[in-house]
Amino acid sequence: HLPQYLQHYGLGMLEGLLWELLKAGHNQAALNLCTSTAMVKELTSHGIERVDLWQRGVDTELFHPSLASDEMRQHLSQNHPESPLLLYVGRLSAEKEIERIKPILEGIPEARLALVGDGPHREALEKYFSGTNTFFVGYLTGADLASAFASADAFVFPSRTETLGLVLLEAMAAGCPVVAARSGGIPDIVTDGVNGYLFEPKSDDAGAIAATLRLLGENQEREVIRQNARQEAERWGWSAATRQLGSFYEEVVYSKTPKAA
Repeated sequence: HLPQYLQHYGLGMLEGLLWELLKAGHNQAALNLCTSTAMVKELTSHGIERVDLWQRGVDTELFHPSLASDEMRQHLSQNHPESPLLLYVGRLSAEKEIERIKPILEGIPEARLALVGDGPHREALEKYFSGTNTFFVGYLTGADLASAFASADAFVFPSRTETLGLVLLEAMAAGCPVVAARSGGIPDIVTDGVNGYLFEPKSDDAGAIAATLRLLGENQEREVIRQNARQEAERWGWSAATRQLGSFYEEVVYSKTPKAA
């Protein structure tokens, strides 16, 4: 979401200009596909035409609850597997607002946080989280990444600029309950209290802390959330997303094909 990213790099005054450039480019396309209803509305409101919704896909075979591992949990928790284990996966950059996880750690002192990924903001984050129970894991891929999702108690995602958030689907497919900001495309896949928990992005930190505590509190409720998260992810498998994309391609191609005389 490039226009919103500008705010995090001190370039907010250029947001209007960037929208005009994006509109000029996108309006040359026969079809513009968005991955959430929120982005369909936002692009349309900025004058971008011929917009439709494409359901994104997730590898539900790779990301699976069966990959939960005691060894991975030991690693991510730095040998404190009995502690509540919070997980973040993604690029370590300013627009991801990872700093907003720190108050959750402070509100739940016994919890551990594993940050999986790397990026230009890592050094600043290491200083910011100094003295907390935070482990900078670095990159994980394939089965190791899937195991990390499946082995954690909660996936915390504070970003307010997500057009969808594919990592949310990966977490849900692995049976890892999600705590995320009610923003962008996230409410398209996370239903509060059903397959995860949402907090208001503009509120103070109390909402995020309360949502995380609720998830970590009752084992039976957390198990229901895990099962519902997996079921929701199964609706977003790659086969369905690919069939839908094929239909969009056919629609564009056939609309451009001259009819026989």
